[in-house]
Amino acid sequence: MKLLPVPIIIAVAALVSLFQDPTQRSPQSKSPAPTEVEQELSEVAKDYKEGKFAEAQQHAERAVLLDPANRTAAIYLARVTHQRYKPGVDTPENLEFAQSAIAAYQRVLTLDPLNEEPYKAVAVLYASTHQDELLKEWIRQRALDPRFSNEKRAEAYAVLAGKYRDCSFKFTERPPQKHTEIQRGKATVTYRMPADRTDFERAKQCVTTGLDLVAMALELDHDSESAWSNKTNLLLEAAKLAQMEGMDPAKANYEKEAKEASIQAGKMTEKRRRAEESAESEPSPSPSPSPDAPRQMLNE
Repeated sequence: MKLLPVPIIIAVAALVSLFQDPTQRSPQSKSPAPTEVEQELSEVAKDYKEGKFAEAQQHAERAVLLDPANRTAAIYLARVTHQRYKPGVDTPENLEFAQSAIAAYQRVLTLDPLNEEPYKAVAVLYASTHQDELLKEWIRQRALDPRFSNEKRAEAYAVLAGKYRDCSFKFTERPPQKHTEIQRGKATVTYRMPADRTDFERAKQCVTTGLDLVAMALELDHDSESAWSNKTNLLLEAAKLAQMEGMDPAKANYEKEAKEASIQAGKMTEKRRRAEESAESEPSPSPSPSPDAPRQMLNE
């Protein structure tokens, strides 16, 4: 859970009026009749299921305009806008859908700060649109937020640490840094220092930052599986960089620490597996009827 304050992504001009603070409405405005909002939400669900996403978005916008504090309307608008975004298509119109969806999800969080769906959706959209720095800041916000449990904050730190591991991995695994030699059918991999040390120093800083983030994660949750896994990978990166500098004792030490971290990660994986098996073996309680059954949320 990126492991990231974030500049707020501004929605397209046509949607700005939908996101006004409800306290800024004219004193003469009256509270909308609930049936109006309910009707719009019903139309959203209908059009969504029929694949009419543009029409669904229009009804969702109308519902938000009628009742800006309605959390269901806000999440409907975010979901249908997100649905219109096509990952991997970098046209201005498509990227605008992504930015509008991000803004809509962020509005959901102003109404429901602890909602996991918009947090995860924004992270996915930032990643899909290659907004890496915004993604890091988004995840960092979660890690620093005391409203969330230590486990969730630790997960955010661990995810963010993984981003910094990737920074080093993309450097160490490409030629000419990585050199593979085949002798008697056995491959031997060595890591060599490039002529220009700029990228090397950047990778080294990424590993240092990543290990600091892992330490923060483990301080919050010592049993974090992802933290131990990312610590393993970061230490392996540190070993590669040490070899590039000709520091063989440091390389051996990092590899030893990586092995120890890997053992811990394995223990946490087994602990999680046993917990999942235990949960599956317990009978599930009969679900209570939802008070919002007449207007169930849109499908993911």
